[in-house]
Parts: sequence; structure tokens; C-alpha cells
Amino acid sequence: MEIDDPRPVAEPAPFHAPPPSSAPGLRPAAFAQQDLPLTDPSVLSAPTMLRVERLNLFYGQKQALTDIDLQVARNSVMAFIGPSGCGKSTLLRCLNRMNDLIDNVRIEGRVLLGDTDIYAPETDVIALRKRAGMVFQKSNPFPKSIYENVAYGLRIQGQSDRAVLDEAVERSLQGAGLWEEVKDRLKDSAQGLSGGQQQRLCIARALAVRPEVILMDEPCSALDPIATARVEELILELKREFTIVIVTHNMQQAARVSDHTAFFWMGKLIESGLTEKMFTNPGQRMTEDYITGRFG
Repeated sequence: MEIDDPRPVAEPAPFHAPPPSSAPGLRPAAFAQQDLPLTDPSVLSAPTMLRVERLNLFYGQKQALTDIDLQVARNSVMAFIGPSGCGKSTLLRCLNRMNDLIDNVRIEGRVLLGDTDIYAPETDVIALRKRAGMVFQKSNPFPKSIYENVAYGLRIQGQSDRAVLDEAVERSLQGAGLWEEVKDRLKDSAQGLSGGQQQRLCIARALAVRPEVILMDEPCSALDPIATARVEELILELKREFTIVIVTHNMQQAARVSDHTAFFWMGKLIESGLTEKMFTNPGQRMTEDYITGRFG
């Protein structure tokens, strides 16, 4: 699959903590320039796809997210970074109401997907999850054939036309960079695929229902470097058509694939902005300390 996006998918580089800043307000670069994405000018003027306004989330009496305000541009990649337990995945699940499945969760504030307030009483949650698909940390193919894994979402929507399903399966597998590898064994069990192939199959399954947003919760954490590079390449290609939000603990991955980065700590959004600026000249000392490996 040819990628004409100017950003390279580089091998991960080791961290080197920079020396302390020599002047107030001057931040040392955390990454060499070649490790960072090139800012896509179209992202700077893109309309907003997702808007989070004054979001608070509680598990019973425990507050997990506090006053989150965030915007995600259309056809961009937003990376959520921060230490474990800081609220990244919790916020990601708020974006398609996956937290509705957890007992004793209470949410205040608004999340807008386009012009739709997704927490409004009249919002159809099933339709919402068609618009905002989720790819989980651990690949979770169904115990079905490769074909039926991809066609599953369309079938539960009532689609039974074989020609429509065939076209959607091929299109989705091509979109996930998997078609050439599996086109001659679509009837085989999906669980016979490698780990990296299974994760790309799960991405194809999400693509089949034509979402507007793809939410990825540490999609490469269980993959080897080669499979990780393939998924990262895929993310850069998919953003031409979709808006992507990814949770990652891998700083180099965030630097390679994202246009914008948001840093969280203890349920609060500390800083967000263009990835290039966040990784070379962050506005907050805590952001710099996390990115350079001083804590986290």
C-alpha cells in the first residue's frame, strides 16, 4: 500500500532526557526534529469533528475526569498521552458512550460529534456507535470466519444482500491493508491470523460500517515492532477519510502518527496542542517531565 503522506514511520528512538532549561519559559526539545511529524497545513484550518465541553465523570463518589475541554479536528489524528490511571481510556470511551455499560457512572458536561450532542436524551446510542467505532487494546476477533468478522456490523444492521456485503468486506479489508494477505482464505477462522493481522481485521470490522471517527485504545501495545509499524502506517492513511483518536503510552508513536496531542494527569487535561510543539516546546513543566521520561 502506497503512502504519500509526508510523515515517515520511523523505528522507535530511545529517550534521552535533556538538560534543565537554561532560561525561564525556554523548553528543551524532547525529540529530534526528524522524529516528529510534519504539520499538515489542512489540519490547522479543519472544522471540528469532536468537541468536549466541561466534561466530568464519576465512578460512584470517585471523580475520574475533571472539567475536560477539548477539540478534535476533522481528518486528523489526536493522541491521548499520560501515565496509567490518568483518565485517557475513560475519556476515549466517553466519545462513543462505552461508559454507559459500566455501573454507577455519572457524566456531566457535553460531547458533540459534529452537531450531535451524544449525551442528549434523544440520541440513538446504536447510531452513535456506528459513527464512532472502537478498536480495543487487545485484538478481539469473533470466533467466525474472516469474512463474517468484517460483515458482522452490517449484518446486525439488517444488511443481507450478498453483493453489498462482498463489496463492503473487500473495501474494508483493503482499507485496513489486509486484503492481499487474506483474499484467498476469507472462509478461514479469523483466530488463525497473526496478532498484527487480527488487529488490522478489527480495524476492518470498524471500517465496514463507514464511521466518521475511529477510537483506538492502545492498539499496538500487544504487537511486535513490525506489526506496530504497519498499524501506524495504516493510521496515517486512514486519516485522509476518518478522524482518529488514539490512546498510547508510546511517546515515539504519538510523535510519529498524531497531528495533535493531549496530555492527562490524574483525570485532568494538563495541556493539548500541535504535536510538534508539545514535543519540542511544551507550555507546562509537567508535560515536559512526562515526555522526557522524568515520571510516568
